[in-house]
Amino acid sequence: MPTFAYTARTLSGELKNATMDATSRDDVVAQLRKQKLIVVKVDEEQKKKKGGKIKAKDVVIFTRQFSTMINSGLPLVQALDILSKQSENPALQEVTRQVVYDVESGHTVADALRRHPKAFSDLYVNMVAAGEASGALPEILLRLVKHLMQAKNLRDRVQQALIYPAFLAMAGAILITIFISYMVPQLTSFMSQNGGALPLPTRILMQIHHVMTGYWWVGALVVIGVSIGFRAFVKTDEGRLTWDHFRLRIPGYGRIIRHRYYAQFSRTLGTLMENGVPLLRALDLVAEIAGNRYLESKLADVRRSVIDGATLSAALSTQHLFPDLFTDMMAVGEQTGHFGQTMMTIADVYERELDRTVSITSSLIAPVIIVIIAIIVGFVVYSILSAVFSMTQSLQFRAR
Repeated sequence: MPTFAYTARTLSGELKNATMDATSRDDVVAQLRKQKLIVVKVDEEQKKKKGGKIKAKDVVIFTRQFSTMINSGLPLVQALDILSKQSENPALQEVTRQVVYDVESGHTVADALRRHPKAFSDLYVNMVAAGEASGALPEILLRLVKHLMQAKNLRDRVQQALIYPAFLAMAGAILITIFISYMVPQLTSFMSQNGGALPLPTRILMQIHHVMTGYWWVGALVVIGVSIGFRAFVKTDEGRLTWDHFRLRIPGYGRIIRHRYYAQFSRTLGTLMENGVPLLRALDLVAEIAGNRYLESKLADVRRSVIDGATLSAALSTQHLFPDLFTDMMAVGEQTGHFGQTMMTIADVYERELDRTVSITSSLIAPVIIVIIAIIVGFVVYSILSAVFSMTQSLQFRAR
């Protein structure tokens, strides 16, 4: 017997969400009417596929369609209900149905989405909350689509840039393992029998072989211990703050994080201010979407400075959180009265800078990895050739 999920309203106006086993939808409606309930919606529950997963592309499609629907004037619940039926992903269908029930029960869209962290990230939820607070939800959703696409493109670029180096790294690792595990011990054993002295590079290689074959378990324990310790460290407030600050300082990667946040901060803040959200509330929302505990702590200090009477640009300057160009352009917007438009311009600047940074960084990954592998393989080959050359000289000397 199929299971139906229903939403019904009592005579007092209270919404009731539940499920019922019945032979058909009409049977559910009839039973609800007998209970003196006003039927709002009845849907047959789809059996979940095991291992169902909501992919990034599913969320992008969902967000784009949701934005289009509410921008065309459809009510939120109706738009979500349509999306729950249109999605080709059963897991996303189920999540969307639950979101519909929560919104009908009086929750905000952001609160309803927050209950499904595997599908919607904190950034996503907080951006939706900002859109609901500002009345610019369609625009925020389009911004989310752009952000999700940027994140996907960034991952794709890095993956594509790593394909060739990864192949080289694998081939190099196999070659090194064969040399160290088989060829080097046989060669050194032969030389020892013939009384030859091993060159320094070969002796170093032999020590590496000894460590790899005799103490590999120590390395495994160290890796496991470091992994567990790191996870425990970042779960603490101080540890998370330290790690997030360090991430911003990593060459290449940190620059990408910073530029992405500069663009995201200015775009979101400009949208909020242009839609009438007070500055302090807007600062709370842009702090929540940072996704970085260090940035959040700095923005909390900025907010306190603004409460004390400082301008936003001056408060940001004292924290050294944003580049001088950023705060100077913001100050111009504050002085001219076109703050929202100025923030949008700043966002355009740093989005272009982000694209340039990603292109440069991704193009440098392959050469760096290739050089590292070449150095390691070169050292191994040199160690082998040194031993062969030394053995050849020893044999020639004995022949004389």
